[in-house]
Amino acid sequence: MTYQGPIKTAQPGDYQKNITEVKQLIESYKGTWDGIDPEAVARMRLQNRFQTGLDIARYTAAIMRKDMAAYDADSALYTQSLGVWHGFIAQQKMISIKKHFGTTDRRYLYLSGWMVAALRSEFGPLPDQSMHEKTSVPALIEELYTFLRQADARELGGIFRALDAARKAGDKAKAQELLAAAENHQTHVVPIIADIDAGFGNAEATYLLAKKMIEAGACALQIENQVSDEKQCGHQDGKVTVPHEVFLAKVRACRYAFLELGVEDGIIVTRTDSLGAGLTQQIAVSHAPGDLGDQYNSFLDCEEVAPGDAHNGDVIINRNGKLLRPKRLASNLYQFRSGTGADRCVLDCITSLQNGADLLWIETEKPHVEQIASMVDRIRAVIPNAKLVYNNSPSFNWTLNFRWQVYDAWKAEGKDVSTYDRAALMSVDYDGTPLASEADERIRTFQADGAKRAGIFHHLITLPTYHTAALSTDNLAKEYFGAQGMLGYVLGVQRQEIRQGIACVKHQNMAGSDLGDDHKEYFAGEAALKAGGAHNTMNQFG
Repeated sequence: MTYQGPIKTAQPGDYQKNITEVKQLIESYKGTWDGIDPEAVARMRLQNRFQTGLDIARYTAAIMRKDMAAYDADSALYTQSLGVWHGFIAQQKMISIKKHFGTTDRRYLYLSGWMVAALRSEFGPLPDQSMHEKTSVPALIEELYTFLRQADARELGGIFRALDAARKAGDKAKAQELLAAAENHQTHVVPIIADIDAGFGNAEATYLLAKKMIEAGACALQIENQVSDEKQCGHQDGKVTVPHEVFLAKVRACRYAFLELGVEDGIIVTRTDSLGAGLTQQIAVSHAPGDLGDQYNSFLDCEEVAPGDAHNGDVIINRNGKLLRPKRLASNLYQFRSGTGADRCVLDCITSLQNGADLLWIETEKPHVEQIASMVDRIRAVIPNAKLVYNNSPSFNWTLNFRWQVYDAWKAEGKDVSTYDRAALMSVDYDGTPLASEADERIRTFQADGAKRAGIFHHLITLPTYHTAALSTDNLAKEYFGAQGMLGYVLGVQRQEIRQGIACVKHQNMAGSDLGDDHKEYFAGEAALKAGGAHNTMNQFG
């Protein structure tokens, strides 16, 4: 049989095929490659099935498209993610998901610009105002996928070791079971929705950064309609939006980046901050009454002026034969009329979907299903399959917001709420009350309710691992540096890792020592000096 050349990447089900093809390749070198084990090569290929970030972007984009179609058919099939700021955090998250649920289906990663600014900038901690190095965003994407690919290699390495042991023991049934596990292995590599902020500059800058993010593996880019050089966190004041045509140029820049790189089903998530943004940097260009620019300008806070009443330097708009002077602040920004935020959000969303966006993000000031649904209903009246990515933000006080919601609902229904002080509902004194219980149940079902009622395809928490790292570190510091001493670590960390089956209790294994030993054996055979012998203290953990 003539050797036809190796398959490019190993896929589930390719294990035996790889062994056969590599064996043919080795034989074609007439004995000079006889020190190479075909099965070892097949294992290494399966442990590294993604050769480039573009391989990952194409693979994960297809997953998201499939999940979006599934959600369209059944809103119970929504997706979720947690924001991560380091590759290890992403890795442990996906290992935990596989451990608890047996599959990574419909679970993604979120990359938050807020956490990049706060935790990954060479300037040190920064506010979420696009001041961090934009190169840090694709660098983090690459890091995340490096750790996820290592999780694949580690998990498969364990399977291969068990396979070798079963073969050595002559247990054919177990060996076949383990071989099937390798053949059908589900990767830890999942979609990342990556925050490109407002594009870090003009449309060309957006395109260049988008390319780097996609090349690193991102299949979904989230871009917002704020001004790049005035960008604010979505839950801070002082947000400034741009006219639609300025924003859409950046949306098109992202699409061009996807298409240039061959990720033809890449996903663009357009975020509108209009609900909380009362300012714009520019008056939109309008060519005819009712066009997109005119609609944007119609929300400006203006006063009618007569021709002789104009002042030096005034900007005047002619609308329907009337001369209007937009309210301009000392910052040279223009102000929108109060109460127009929801209308602007709806227009933003419809316009984005009509111009290449795939998913929407409406940044709100509170987690309220009906508030979100009130806007989505209007969007879906024009585009029936409109879908949202929604920020289940730690910037919300979830306990207080939902206790307020229950209190207000009960009061509207005529229920007696005289035993509750609405202004003090955060108090621990209310924790065991019926109101608090109903509020907690609404929090528990918020994602399912939002998916069903408000078109939310993807629920994410932007900054959860920022907060969990702080909380766990505080608890450990309190115990370890206090009276508990070393017992504070053992009780609160190591014993919990052992009892709960946390993989990184064997931290040497997690860092790759067993993988390295496997490679040493491939390379040097019996002469390999391996780290995982009888005297490795990791053996104390079973």
